[in-house]
Amino acid sequence: MNKYEHGPLEKADLKVVGQPETAKTEVKRADFLRSFVYAFQGIGYTLRTQRNMRVHLGLGVVAAGLGLWLGLNSTEWAVLLVIMALVYCLEMINTVAEAVVDLVTEEYHPLAKIAKDVAAGAVLVAAFFAVGVGVLLFGPRLVALLLGK
Repeated sequence: MNKYEHGPLEKADLKVVGQPETAKTEVKRADFLRSFVYAFQGIGYTLRTQRNMRVHLGLGVVAAGLGLWLGLNSTEWAVLLVIMALVYCLEMINTVAEAVVDLVTEEYHPLAKIAKDVAAGAVLVAAFFAVGVGVLLFGPRLVALLLGK
């Protein structure tokens, strides 16, 4: 089965018609586990090829380190993790948008530019808000440390 043949009924599902229920379950379990492999390959591709994703990941590691050092509570950790996940996911969606546009056309087209620019803009907006979240979470603690309070 080709990994790009996704849809409501995959070829593997067609092969098990008329087979015992256990065979269907085994095929579905294999497909389910294989989907994780493909997802990790996508994450790996993004990390290998997208400089901004590596920058976001590095900043996320710094933010997590600061969170540990400054003793964030569970609610603050939840906010930090959600904003980090948002930035990472949008960076990956931006990569998808760029790849699809490049697949469809190699020529300049105003709609291709819009698709790429809007996807990149979504990442930028999320990154700006992530900075705001960081300032709110870490700022008061860092100021208190600097002033010795």
